[in-house]
Amino acid sequence: MSALPGRIDSIPMRRVYLDHNATTPLDPRVLEAMLPALRQEHGNPSSIHGFGQRARAIVEDARAEVAALVAAHPTDVVFTGSGTEADNLAVRGVALAAREGRRKIVYAAFEHHAVVNTARALGREGFPVEAVKALPGGQVDLDDLAARVDDRTALVCLMLANNETGVVQPVAEAVALARRHGALVHCDAVQAAGKLPVDFAALGADLLALSAHKIYGPKGVGALVVRRGTKLEPLLRGGAQERNRRAGTENVAGLAGFGAAARLARCQLGADAARLAALRDDLEARLLAIPDAQVNGGAPRVANTTNVSFAGTDAESLLMALDLEGLAVSTGAACAAGAVEPSHVLRAMGLPMARVQASLRFSLGRDTTAEDVALAASVVARAVDRQRAAALARR
Repeated sequence: MSALPGRIDSIPMRRVYLDHNATTPLDPRVLEAMLPALRQEHGNPSSIHGFGQRARAIVEDARAEVAALVAAHPTDVVFTGSGTEADNLAVRGVALAAREGRRKIVYAAFEHHAVVNTARALGREGFPVEAVKALPGGQVDLDDLAARVDDRTALVCLMLANNETGVVQPVAEAVALARRHGALVHCDAVQAAGKLPVDFAALGADLLALSAHKIYGPKGVGALVVRRGTKLEPLLRGGAQERNRRAGTENVAGLAGFGAAARLARCQLGADAARLAALRDDLEARLLAIPDAQVNGGAPRVANTTNVSFAGTDAESLLMALDLEGLAVSTGAACAAGAVEPSHVLRAMGLPMARVQASLRFSLGRDTTAEDVALAASVVARAVDRQRAAALARR
C-alpha cells in the first residue's frame, strides 16, 4: 500500500496471504524456466521443423517431470488447460465411453465442484448418479460407498485431499471396493500433489487430476494421468495432440512452468511439509485459544490446511474484515449466480448450518513465516471479538 500524497504518517500495511489452496504464487524459479519459451521458443509442438521440435522437447520434458511427481509413466500424462478440465475429462470421458448397463457415476459429496457439477450434469442427461456421504471427521463413509457401488457402476470419484478441510481420503480402500465390481476410479489429487507423496500405481486409481497453479506453477495448465487401457472419450475434437485424448496446441510456456513446478515440488516435498505442519499447528493452537473456536475435519490432513469455525460470527463478514487488515483467507464458499452458497464440504460432513456459516479456511505456503502466523492469529482474534461484540449490541 503506497502512502497518500501529502501524508507523512502512512505506514505500509503488512499483508499476509493464507489462501494457498485457492492458488499459489508463481515461484521465481518457475518463472525463469518459462522465460525461454515465452521469449524465443514460439514453434508449434506439432510441427516437424526445428522450431516445432524444440517446442516439443519442452513439452515432453514437462511431461516427464509431472509424471515423476506422481510416480506415473510419462505416456500416461494428458495435458489440459486446468485441473477443472482434467476432472471434466475424467468424469465425462469415462461416462461417454461406458457401455450400456454400466453407466453409473458414484462420487463423494465433498468432491470439488469440477467433479460434483459434472456428475450432476450427467445425471440430467440420463446417467445414474449417486453421492456418497462423509463421516463427521471429513473422510468418505466407506460403508455408504460400498452400498452404492454395484455392477452398474462405471466410475467412482474420490479426491485424495479435500481442498477445504485438508482431510486425506482412503483412496486405496475405495479402489479395492470399486474393483470388486469392475468400476474405474478417478482421483482428484489437485490439493495433494506437492503436499504429500503421491504414487499413481500404489493408489490403484485409473485417472488422477493435477493442476500447476496449486504447486507454485502458472495458471491455465493442468494434467490428467490416465492408466493405460482406460477407455476415455475426448471432450475436445480437433488435432491428434496428447495421443488423441485432448485436441489443441499445447501451452508450451505454461507447460515449461508446470514441469519446473513439479520438479521443485518433488524435491522439496519433505522439507516443505515438515515446516508447514509446524506452522499450521502453531496457527491452529493460537486460533483455538479464541473462545468457542473449533477445527472442522480430523486427521489425517495435508500439512498446510486448517478449517476453523468461530461461533457467533458470520464468516463472509469476517473474511471482509480480515481483508481490510491485510489478511487473505477463504470461507470455502462458492459464488453461483451472484449468491454465496454455504460450503458443500462442511454440509456433507453433517455440521450444523450455523457452524458452516462461521467457518474459515487457512492454507499456508512456502512463503508463510512464523511472524505471519502470529500476526494472522492476532488479527483474527480482534476481528472475532469485534463481530461478537457488535452482534451482542444489536440484541
